[in-house]
Amino acid sequence: MELAAEIKTGIVVIGRNEGERLKACFDSLPAGYPVVYVDSASTDGSVALASQAGHGLVELSADQKLSAARARNAGLKQLVEMWPSLTAVQFLDGDCELFPDWLATAEQALEQTDNLAAVCGQRYEKYPDHSIYNRLCAIEWDTPVGDALAVGGDSLMRIGPVLQAGGFDEAFVGGEEPELCYRMRQAGWKIARLDVQMTLHDAAMDRWQQWWARNARSGGAFAQSAQKHGRGPERFGVRASLSIWLYGAILPLLALALAPLTGGFSVVALFVIYLVQTLRISRDAEKTRGLSRSLAWRYGASIVLGKFPHLAGQLRFWLFGRTDLVEKTGVGS
Repeated sequence: MELAAEIKTGIVVIGRNEGERLKACFDSLPAGYPVVYVDSASTDGSVALASQAGHGLVELSADQKLSAARARNAGLKQLVEMWPSLTAVQFLDGDCELFPDWLATAEQALEQTDNLAAVCGQRYEKYPDHSIYNRLCAIEWDTPVGDALAVGGDSLMRIGPVLQAGGFDEAFVGGEEPELCYRMRQAGWKIARLDVQMTLHDAAMDRWQQWWARNARSGGAFAQSAQKHGRGPERFGVRASLSIWLYGAILPLLALALAPLTGGFSVVALFVIYLVQTLRISRDAEKTRGLSRSLAWRYGASIVLGKFPHLAGQLRFWLFGRTDLVEKTGVGS
């Protein structure tokens, strides 16, 4: 495929069994940009769909650990081999769709700031009313603009800094994007979030088990980050891990241990602590995110209760060296 002289950005899409979401993803891609799709052992026709669309294709086998990190590295390698003149890569999960004006705006941001390694924009949930879990994802995507510590699965990155940093760490089943951003920032690069529409995301979450697994994976990622970079200047992952252990294990165990001596008052005090935390988070969400009181309360409760699946992920990492019951398979939900 011949590239127009002005095309300096390629697109890497990753996915596994995304079905109609992958078709919508491909349909959202701007014309003229080179695309590589990396498939993580799909069985739903995703490979045929990518072939019909004329995209570059990498098929990962299931005999090795499948992960978003592995998929993105493979996609970037193929992209650079096929189009060595490219200077930037747009990473995109197969459950997401690009907004039409995103790439032009993001490319301009990279051109105007020499030490900017990666930019992301605003991600929106496509069906926020599908379930409370989708709604919680929509709230999570609403993050501050400006200088940032990390991007998510959808972002535009300079190829040079990514390769210099060694790409995504394939040992990470979750949290691979913040970990790469940490290494690039330590090398002197900056990360930014733009106040621009970037992607529509389709979480398709309708069961609490999905919510639990997602949070467990995040908890394991915090533990893995702390193990790898916890002694660095930012103590990366340490604060989040300490919070998980405090609210998910130390306080509950202490309350139960003291229950016979306090006539059960310690357990009541524990629930009060959780209630106060929920209230604090919900009030902040009302003020800063403009949520209704009811939704803010559910958001606050999800943050507090999320410490328990976070703890499960931490335990799984420290005990077994893995970050979740089910490995992340190439998508970024």
